[in-house]
Amino acid sequence: MNHSPESLQAFVLAASCGSLSAAARRLGKSQSTVSEAVARLELDLGVQLFERGPRQLRLSEAGANLLIYAKEVLAAGDRLTRHAARMASGQEARLTLALSDAYQPIEARLLELEQRFPDLQFECLIAEHADVLDLVCQGRAHLGLLAAQPSYPADFAHARVPASAEFGLFVAHSHPLAALQNVTVEDLARWRALRLSSVTNSETPADELSIGGERCWSAPDYLLLLEMAVLGFGWAALPRQLVARYGAGQLQELQLPGWPKHVPVDVVWSRQHELRPVAAWLLDRLLESI
Repeated sequence: MNHSPESLQAFVLAASCGSLSAAARRLGKSQSTVSEAVARLELDLGVQLFERGPRQLRLSEAGANLLIYAKEVLAAGDRLTRHAARMASGQEARLTLALSDAYQPIEARLLELEQRFPDLQFECLIAEHADVLDLVCQGRAHLGLLAAQPSYPADFAHARVPASAEFGLFVAHSHPLAALQNVTVEDLARWRALRLSSVTNSETPADELSIGGERCWSAPDYLLLLEMAVLGFGWAALPRQLVARYGAGQLQELQLPGWPKHVPVDVVWSRQHELRPVAAWLLDRLLESI
């Protein structure tokens, strides 16, 4: 059964105003037109929406229960209209951002995105290194944030963002390395390393954070590495911000010359896929200092 927007709007306004005449004035229609619309809706629904008195219009019990649904239908109709208008103007309906869980000081940008484009379907994918590039290359993600690479494939565009990530070396308090006041690379080599791996490539990506010996366990994201470190499986190079948020009190930072390290961050996008208005707006905002 379809209920006309006019009938639903007449019902909601009459309930809000407390009278059919006031609702008619708000709608710029005659009282008889609004009264007929409400009566038609009551007939369609099979319930009485109002208790009609000589001076005041009061919601019935059924009307009070159905009012919230009527408002939701009208709100959905408004969103449909706005969404269609944006698509007609070339604005995308969906945006996907792929990023490492190490580089997430972007809450302010996401708040802006939500406020500026409240009906946008937004998706955030956690990925690392080559996986970010693969998602962007496939068109699965529109933009990607990752540790700055020395070079990129020719079909990628990239730019440096103001934010960077700070990494430290961490172990569980119960791990033997935690008892050492100062740690050397040779000390690390005696114990299992917990390293980042790539889903699209079985080899651990080579970067400045890869140190230590050959004994290692790997995982495709830093949060899993953090959990492994908390369980005492080995030591790991982890984002200090992530440790502060999810591993505070459970991990100890190792003291090693040259650490902690600051890792620059790039935003990447594919030259093969045109950036539409929302993606271009977010790109510009990511490149501005917070």
